[in-house]
Amino acid sequence: MARVAINVDHVATVRQARLAPEPDPVTAAALVELAGAHGVVVHLREDRRHIQDRDVEILRKTVKTRLNLEMAATQEMIQIALRIKPDIVTLVPEKRQELTTEGGLDVVLYEDNLREVIKVLHQGGIPVSLFINPDPKQIKTAHKIEADCVEIHTGPFAEAATYIRRQEEFERVENAAKLAAKLGLAVHAGHGVDYRNILWLRNIREIEEFSIGHAVIARAVLVGLERAVREMIALVTGSWQSMV
Repeated sequence: MARVAINVDHVATVRQARLAPEPDPVTAAALVELAGAHGVVVHLREDRRHIQDRDVEILRKTVKTRLNLEMAATQEMIQIALRIKPDIVTLVPEKRQELTTEGGLDVVLYEDNLREVIKVLHQGGIPVSLFINPDPKQIKTAHKIEADCVEIHTGPFAEAATYIRRQEEFERVENAAKLAAKLGLAVHAGHGVDYRNILWLRNIREIEEFSIGHAVIARAVLVGLERAVREMIALVTGSWQSMV
């Protein structure tokens, strides 16, 4: 069954809204691990809008499962990753004005640059995942430049307005996952995954890990972080009835 990694960026978003010491994403990371999460995800953005350098440094020392550092493929971030040594880096596109990551990396367009970035991170002993759209060309190029993993962008699936559109987007994600697995890439998925659409996505056997943030943190505001994480894990693993 697929693993569940929890993104705690939005805990830091609340903290930074008041430039206060709380809530602490490091504490949140410990709680999601205690609740059964298989990993912790943070995105260190160039503008430091939520997660801060200090958060990543402390998380590297405290995360007991698996620390996934999302970042842009810039020299600044590469140097931070090489120093921090997360368990895996996920390279993502990044624009200052966006509210959240809006699409996948264009691996085809930036093939040469990404190949060099992957090479440097590999030399530092860090596996690399690429956050990409469910496009065969992107997946084949990710394999070509020796990425270890792809995280399939599930946003269009999650945001589909009609059943027919959602079915089409689901098939794109499913086909992309099958192709990536066939090529020997590890397969993750994320963006817009929530407590309803996970019931679709969990049926794609090739997906090894889901990266979930907003939905879990939003539910945690109402029911608590531990319960929110446990409920999501139960849905992914099909053990929901045991919680009722």
